[in-house]
Amino acid sequence: MTERLGLTDKILYVEDDPDIRAIAEIALQDVGGLTARLCESGAEALEQAPDFAPDLVLLDVMMPGMDGPATLRALRQVQGLETVPVIFMTARLQRSEIAEYRALGAAGVIPKPFDPMTLSEQIADILNGPPGSK
Repeated sequence: MTERLGLTDKILYVEDDPDIRAIAEIALQDVGGLTARLCESGAEALEQAPDFAPDLVLLDVMMPGMDGPATLRALRQVQGLETVPVIFMTARLQRSEIAEYRALGAAGVIPKPFDPMTLSEQIADILNGPPGSK
């Protein structure tokens, strides 16, 4: 699975809801075989990201304090994280909202609620395109 991602498999997952974080941890690590560091806020992500050096950031859009877009802008200012792919995870899926996320530099958007059994494949599809597209 991880070779399909084209990553060394380190994912920083930022989500304020502890239940969703727990499900995502299982989906990423147990099902997807990836290494995940989980953060409950944008501020924690900014603290953890430089040492963890993620290959990908999965980022909730709606969080208290620093929301997803603000977290993405801040991550882009951190040395070594300027080009790390970011995928937003959100229930806010209006066309204009998705266009805004992409304009911020997001590689894509995964709808919430997500399917834990296919989350890693959804990530791979966003990063690499659907199977057979390359």
